[in-house]
Amino acid sequence: MKNVEEQIERQVLSDELVLQHLHQHPDFFIRHSRQIETLRIPHPVRGSVSLVEWQLARQRNRIQFLEEEIALLMEQATRNEALFSQLLQLQMALSMADSLQELLDRLYRWARQLGLTGASVRLFADRWRIGAPCDFTHLSLNRTLFEPLRIQRLGERHHYLGTLNGPELLLLLPQARHVGSVALSLMGKQGDLGVLIFSSRDSHHYQDGMGTELLQHLATIVPVLLERWIERL
Repeated sequence: MKNVEEQIERQVLSDELVLQHLHQHPDFFIRHSRQIETLRIPHPVRGSVSLVEWQLARQRNRIQFLEEEIALLMEQATRNEALFSQLLQLQMALSMADSLQELLDRLYRWARQLGLTGASVRLFADRWRIGAPCDFTHLSLNRTLFEPLRIQRLGERHHYLGTLNGPELLLLLPQARHVGSVALSLMGKQGDLGVLIFSSRDSHHYQDGMGTELLQHLATIVPVLLERWIERL
């Protein structure tokens, strides 16, 4: 009998029943306003606080959270606006190039204006007609030689941001010096047309986890522009 009474008492005092009662009697806090003011709620630092203080603290935390969210959204919007502006300017500049060399020079200068070491384009030899007597055979990249680097650095992705070792740099950027980190992007929808490369002296400038929206856009438009001077196979 005693166990039954204890069970009934526990049921009466369960959280669910208390909450149900409050939902069914929304005027409870009005009818017991004085008693509510004396309630104390455990606090990890202050020991206990009143219900009013606890509610105010929750509201302050909520306001702070919303302010941080708004600040983050504004920061992202600013970054996106700046990114769009940069891409638009570069795309217009590249589209107005009168030769392949001028296009490559404009891409390089744009990268330098961003504080980078430079920008380079390497084209897979089996997808472009760039053999002799073409003046741009130095852009050619052997896909077989590139494959180990692709597996090691990119895997199934189209972009890689980080460092390269000596042999990898020699393969992609044989003339470059003092390269700390790079941003690689496979060009074309299937990533089978070549590699777009941005380089920095700072080994921490490009790191895994950074955004690749700019790279993705450039890796799409650059091959289209290249077809003005180099035939696709």
